Amino acid sequence: MALPRLELPTIQHWDCHVSGSCCKEYLVTVSEEERQRILAQGWDPEKDLDGRDPFVRRGPPWARRYHLNHRPDGSCVFLSDQGRCRIHERFGYETKPLPCRLFPFVLVPQGDHWGVSVRFACPSAAANKGRALPDHAAELREFAEQLVKREGLTPQADGTLAPPPPLQAGQRVPWPDLMRFVRALLRLIGNRKNRLERRMRNCLELANLCRQARFDAIQGERLDELLEILATSAEAQTPREPASLPEPTWIGRVLFRQAAAIYTRKDHGPSSGLARQGRAALINAAWRFAQGTGPVPRMHNWMPHTTFEQVEAAQCELTPAAEEILERYYLLKIGSTQFCGAASFGMSFWEGLEHLALTLPILLWVARAFSPLPPDEAIIKALSIVDDHFGFNPVLASLRQRLSFKILARRGETSRLIAWYSRSPVPRV
Repeated sequence: MALPRLELPTIQHWDCHVSGSCCKEYLVTVSEEERQRILAQGWDPEKDLDGRDPFVRRGPPWARRYHLNHRPDGSCVFLSDQGRCRIHERFGYETKPLPCRLFPFVLVPQGDHWGVSVRFACPSAAANKGRALPDHAAELREFAEQLVKREGLTPQADGTLAPPPPLQAGQRVPWPDLMRFVRALLRLIGNRKNRLERRMRNCLELANLCRQARFDAIQGERLDELLEILATSAEAQTPREPASLPEPTWIGRVLFRQAAAIYTRKDHGPSSGLARQGRAALINAAWRFAQGTGPVPRMHNWMPHTTFEQVEAAQCELTPAAEEILERYYLLKIGSTQFCGAASFGMSFWEGLEHLALTLPILLWVARAFSPLPPDEAIIKALSIVDDHFGFNPVLASLRQRLSFKILARRGETSRLIAWYSRSPVPRV
């Protein structure tokens, strides 16, 4: 049976520029077949791996998995002093574990095709450096075939690999209709008549309208027509100027800063922040994020020394170049459906969208911390930090955090936060 086809966005470019960050920052899970293949390559721990075993086993007793081992500085034991993979050098690219070859690509089953996204945690992806994604089609098809085998996915008679995520609890539509919702969101995010922050607020307003509707008997072209009407209504109901929205409430600000703490935290590798100082330092950092005054805890080593007050007063104007970067990011996340379903901790379509929308004020907040860098450079820095977590940090899937995101969305705080951090700060007298 033929595997589903790939949907490759032309707006995104990538090639590896051998920064080595992925070999220093991430724990790579290996399958048993990959582990046996690497063991058969005959690595000498003393001679080749600085006296370390090639693998470590981590996780709870009922779900322990093997990972590539790391040195104390966070780098993979197979990373050479020249920043290259020893497995690749000795035995060829195809002998590396699939997660190493797949990064920074993200493949998401979407009915009879694969959605393709990239992790902007890779600096080259955030900066859009390299070849357009369609130029990677051959290797991505190979990755998709291997991913099906690795994860034990079975193509059904209709070509689908996984059921569609629900729109919300108790409400599902088939894949073809779910993709109509995706295309409606893409039209809103891609509408350059509006500033990006208003486009995202339009998406949240569409989500609010759709949550109140039933779509059981509306399918196909009729659904397209209804979504066009609802999108027009969302556009009309979304305030044009961010300054016209109320400020985030005290609750909204506290929950937002807690989310920002998670999204800026780095525990592994050379970029790790306060985590290396132990649990007491992290508890103190959590308290300071809740208060929101004084020095911002450096949860990530990239974060500059700054204060909460300085971040609030900083200027980070969304220039056309900066908006283009963010537009590209959200078009990929939405178009690939990386924001919901199995790619995002089983979140429903609308819950995942609301979570994705919250990353915009977080990105803007982090970008302000990098002032006075040019806005596009600050946004790229922020994306490399924040997208390290989206869809991958299990803390974001905890009941507490999902409830926090839900509170922000239902109270309208997410839209307020988007507007608040899109405003131009009033200069201090």
